[in-house]
Amino acid sequence: MTTTREVMEAVVLERTFNAPVSRVWRALTTVEELRAWYFCDAVAYDGFELKEFKPEVGFEFEFITDHEGNSYRHLYEVTEVIPEKKMAYTWRYKGEPGNSLVTFELFPEGEKTRLKLTHEGLDTFPKTAAFARENFEKGWTHLIGSELKQFFEKTEKGKS
Repeated sequence: MTTTREVMEAVVLERTFNAPVSRVWRALTTVEELRAWYFCDAVAYDGFELKEFKPEVGFEFEFITDHEGNSYRHLYEVTEVIPEKKMAYTWRYKGEPGNSLVTFELFPEGEKTRLKLTHEGLDTFPKTAAFARENFEKGWTHLIGSELKQFFEKTEKGKS
């Protein structure tokens, strides 16, 4: 008997930002900057605030979000760091099966930086609407394509 398992495709997004690699790396790894674009929506949940982040293998952090009236505690652990090139961390949920991996890769393109985000292992999560691939795709598109882009635009204007 042959069994097949449906494997959900990873979410992969690439965006180019008008900022050097060192600037994009800082936005991905500095707690103050992460609060400004990545965790800006999470702060509203139960007084949550990202207190610390370290781009070091083994560093763990968490946050809480709501989806249609249910709270989900996200648990992360940094698994790989190559400064100004790559960072990866596991992403799972407290009390739920599954474990995924998020990877940020940075590629210099002159004075700009191409960011490639890959979120794989989504097929290990429960097969419910809350864990649908589309939710992750929309979330990352919003964070990388909108929030991070606006963050760089605001910080550049502040320099002038």
